[in-house]
Amino acid sequence: MIIDAKDMILGRLGSYAAKQALLGNKVEVINCEECVVSGNKYAILHEYARRIHRKAPAKGPFFYRRPDMFVKRAIRGMLPFKMARGRDAFKNIKCHIGVPESLRNEKALNLQNAGVEKLHSAGCLKVKDICKSVGGK
Repeated sequence: MIIDAKDMILGRLGSYAAKQALLGNKVEVINCEECVVSGNKYAILHEYARRIHRKAPAKGPFFYRRPDMFVKRAIRGMLPFKMARGRDAFKNIKCHIGVPESLRNEKALNLQNAGVEKLHSAGCLKVKDICKSVGGK
C-alpha cells in the first residue's frame, strides 16, 4: 500500500498507516516533507524547539530532523511499540522524501478524511518547515 502524504494531516495519516501496518499490510508513505501539522505556526515551532533543546545531547531523548524519519516516528507513537506485535508492524512501514524511482509508476492512495481541507482553522505548518527550523537540511 502506497500513501501520498502531500497536504495530509500528520496525525490522521499516521493513525491510518499504523492501523494498516497492524493488519499486516506493508505501508510506504511518499512525499513525507509535504505533510502538515495543524495549529498555530509559532506555537508548533516553539514546542519542537523546546523539545530539542531540553536534552543532554549525548543521552537523549533524540528527535529526528529529517522529514521522513520525523513522520515515521509519529507513526511509531500510534503503535504498541513496546510489544512484539507493534515492533513487527513498525518494520512494515517505510517513509520516503519525495517519490523514489521504484514507486514512480505505482498508484498512490490519497486519504479522504485526512486532507488539509478538513481543518477548521487556517493554521498549519509543513513538516519540512518544522524540520528546517530545528536544524534539519
